[in-house]
Amino acid sequence: MGMIVVRNECDAEVARDLLGKSGVIGCDTETSSLNSKSGRLYSIQFSDGLTDVLVPISEGASPYSLLEILRDENIVKVFHNARFDLAFLNSYSYETRNIFCSMIAEKALTRGANQSVSLAETVYRHFGVDLDKSKREIFTKKWDGVWTDELIEYALSDVRFLPRLRAEQVVWMTRLGLLDDYESAVGQIHR
Repeated sequence: MGMIVVRNECDAEVARDLLGKSGVIGCDTETSSLNSKSGRLYSIQFSDGLTDVLVPISEGASPYSLLEILRDENIVKVFHNARFDLAFLNSYSYETRNIFCSMIAEKALTRGANQSVSLAETVYRHFGVDLDKSKREIFTKKWDGVWTDELIEYALSDVRFLPRLRAEQVVWMTRLGLLDDYESAVGQIHR
């Protein structure tokens, strides 16, 4: 497993070249609030399950050529709660195409089961992995915007399971005949 923290255009090109070989990329953001109109975008994270990438926007980094990944119609971008992340990405004019929302997929799969569809609960249910979400509150306080190793690991842990999660969810939705339900629900995030 490799990790790249994008600090310059060269880092972004290396990350783009590695991630561009995959047909499915997990994506996530860290933000200052839940409101894309008043909040700030602190980072964008990407992972193909082998390479994890963090763009520390709060430190002045730019996604540079990684924006090509977001726009690429041939690469599925997997978000957990795509509506939220896309609101922030759109507020920065970062266009994103070919989106899969693992939260909406999990809602389709757990419909009527009264189960949480949070990322932590979903990853635990599918893979038996505990995601530590306690660091999230740092971003909503008066944070200095500096990415420590601990915060980088926190942010990347949110994205590294998404490609594998999508694969598992698609298999289950296909088996259970829920793909139409998913497609109907995910179509609403584009409105």
